[in-house]
Amino acid sequence: MKIRELLGSEPIPYDLLLLADETIAAIDKYIHEGNIYVVEGEIKIIGVYVLCPLHTETVELKNIAVAEAYQSRGIGKLMLADAEKRAKEMGFREIIVGTPDIATKQINFYQKAGFERFATRKDFFFHNYAQPIYENGIQLKDMVMLRKLVSTT
Repeated sequence: MKIRELLGSEPIPYDLLLLADETIAAIDKYIHEGNIYVVEGEIKIIGVYVLCPLHTETVELKNIAVAEAYQSRGIGKLMLADAEKRAKEMGFREIIVGTPDIATKQINFYQKAGFERFATRKDFFFHNYAQPIYENGIQLKDMVMLRKLVSTT
């Protein structure tokens, strides 16, 4: 498997991005502000993540997704480590990520990788999506923000 930056002339892998975000409209709000990285399998792209600089010290991981047929094989962990490495190489001090407050699997994934909770964006899903979004039958409301220092310099 190889992780590489997606070139501007290549199509955006919305099919994968939609695994981690609800609508193309939501993706389009950030996709052109960041760098898109993809994991290439033998014949197709099987994973994607997006890094968006917020300011000189902080970059946000806006989306990270693995094709369903390839999940639970360590690809997400590999992409997260790659994102941290790239953030550090680009001179960022920290990487942040947001996920629904009820998404215990995702929160645990980030915490196992050394991320710590630092804020909650109240009513995020009410303010940023026209239609209610449900996960496991529960309407999403708040977003938990996590961060990890990637550089000590």
